[in-house]
Amino acid sequence: MTSFPRSDADLLTAHVGGDRDAFAELISRHHRRLYRLARATTRSAEDADDALQDALLAAHRGAPSFRNDAAVGSWLHRIVVNACLDRVRRTRPTEPASDEEFGSIGDCTGQVDTAIVVRRALMRLPIEQRAAVLAVDMQGYSVADAAALLGVAEGTIKSRCARARARLAVLLAP
Repeated sequence: MTSFPRSDADLLTAHVGGDRDAFAELISRHHRRLYRLARATTRSAEDADDALQDALLAAHRGAPSFRNDAAVGSWLHRIVVNACLDRVRRTRPTEPASDEEFGSIGDCTGQVDTAIVVRRALMRLPIEQRAAVLAVDMQGYSVADAAALLGVAEGTIKSRCARARARLAVLLAP
C-alpha cells in the first residue's frame, strides 16, 4: 500500500493530537525557506538562528490555536517575521547597517557584486519597510497576503513598500 505524504494542515493537526514526529516533518519541509526569510530580515546569522528558534518554539506551542483560516506555510512565515522583528527591535532598535557588517566585495562575479549591494541597501531600511518589501517584492506575496502575514492594513503595506522602494532607489543609484 502506497503512503501519500500528509499535507501541512494534516501534520499540524497530527502534532496537536500528540503525534511526536509530525511537527518535525512539517518544519523540515519549510526550514530552508524560513531560515532564508529570517536571514534576510535580520542582520546576522546569529540573530536569524535565534529568531528562527524563537519562532519554531512559538509555532510548536501555538499550534493548538491555529484556526485553519490561512495556509500553514503562511502562518509559519508570519511567526518567523514577527520573531525577527522582535529580535531586531530588542538588539538594535535604530542602528543603521554599516558597510563593515558585510565585508569587502572582493574579486567576485557581477551577480554576486549586485546581490551584496542590494543586501546592504535592504539592511539600511527600517525593519518594518524591509519586512514589507521582502514579502511583496522578493517572496512574491500579494499586498493583501503580506498585510495578513505582518498583521497590518493593506494600505500600511503599500506605503511601507513605496517608502522602501524610494529609499532603495536612492541607495542603489549609481
